[in-house]
Amino acid sequence: MMLDVLIVGGGPIGMAAGIEAEKKGLSYVILEKGCLVNSLYNYPTNMTFFSTSEKLEIGDVPFISHNPRPTRQEALEYYRRVQTKWNLQMKLFEGVTGIKRLEEEDAYHVHTSKATYKAHSIVIATGFFDFPNMMNVEGEELPKVKHYYDDPHLYAFSNVCVIGGANSAIDAALQTYRKGANVTLVLRENEISPRVKYWVKPDIENRIEEGSIKAYFNASVEAITENTILINTENGETVTLDNDFVLAMTGYQPDFSFLKNIGVTISDDEFKTPTHDTETYETNLSNLYLAGVVCGGMKTSTWFIENSRVHAEKVIENIYQKRMQLS
Repeated sequence: MMLDVLIVGGGPIGMAAGIEAEKKGLSYVILEKGCLVNSLYNYPTNMTFFSTSEKLEIGDVPFISHNPRPTRQEALEYYRRVQTKWNLQMKLFEGVTGIKRLEEEDAYHVHTSKATYKAHSIVIATGFFDFPNMMNVEGEELPKVKHYYDDPHLYAFSNVCVIGGANSAIDAALQTYRKGANVTLVLRENEISPRVKYWVKPDIENRIEEGSIKAYFNASVEAITENTILINTENGETVTLDNDFVLAMTGYQPDFSFLKNIGVTISDDEFKTPTHDTETYETNLSNLYLAGVVCGGMKTSTWFIENSRVHAEKVIENIYQKRMQLS
């Protein structure tokens, strides 16, 4: 069967694209390599969104939460209800292994871990949470080094070093501290990121000022051992600290190799922005589109659920207009 559109990624933006395809009467399939909204599932257990619940809504399904800013658990429940309402054509735990353009068929062949599909158009809505930015230091491969933070109880009464100064790092530092961990925060910058949630930023600044959480600014990690971590401080000294866990909250990036293997060109600057039209979100490849945070490349703070929901509407509208011209 030849699909009008195949959507790669079953997160909120991929789901939103599926909903728009459903509205337009386009044939489609959404492929998700993990569970429904897999990235959200892997968020920290106690995470609270920066966005308010109504700004996370898709498919005309109201998002009611206990507080204005919903929790991870509330978001998982919400997107399950969206799927129940729309009954989207979604294949879970089916990862894409390859996408190839066949000009003679004016179509793409999409190979997965379970099947092969053909589609006139492709929408890549894969996000970036699966690929952490590595520190590239000795000892980073040790089991105690984690690029994903889950539940603070694991770190109770341990020596924990948190790397980073943005939201995920600050949340991890505060939550593990409040479970009894001895927390050290290491930041490359000279201050807590101004993007940290405004109701959290005073908390971490006060904990640092009173000495409850030790912070090294303008610093970096030199090496990690089984029982210690070595930190290069801003005055050029190396400090060795007792350490049980390292939470490297250094951010994430899109799967650039996946995009390049398809044929999407990437800018050669530090931002590695995938080529796409800023109105239609079509890439340098005909009928292959990007949607969501993947559009930002390394600028992962540019797009998020709240402001990229509109991508789904624009992409599917462009696909629909093209299909109508051919019919």
